[in-house]
Amino acid sequence: MHARMARWAFIGDPHELARRAQEGMLPLFQSQPGFVSYSIMAADGEILSFSMWDTAEQADAANSVSREWVTENFPSGELELKETRVGEILVATALGVTAGASS
Repeated sequence: MHARMARWAFIGDPHELARRAQEGMLPLFQSQPGFVSYSIMAADGEILSFSMWDTAEQADAANSVSREWVTENFPSGELELKETRVGEILVATALGVTAGASS
């Protein structure tokens, strides 16, 4: 299993941003092959989003889905991508992934 992490700078209420992402981004991710889960957190004036996917390729493909949705829904610059990474999940208790298991 693989994850995509994105770090965003934002302007406004993080709860409102999360609501908009839940209503817009989440359904898009759910329609993509290999989607497993999606989480958003606010910390230190940034938004971090995490999505889990069956394969690295599927997690990587989420970058373009995310970029397109943000461009269409935050044209005023309320949300700016700072960093994105894709990697293998090594342990995730909620997802049943344990150390030593190959993905």
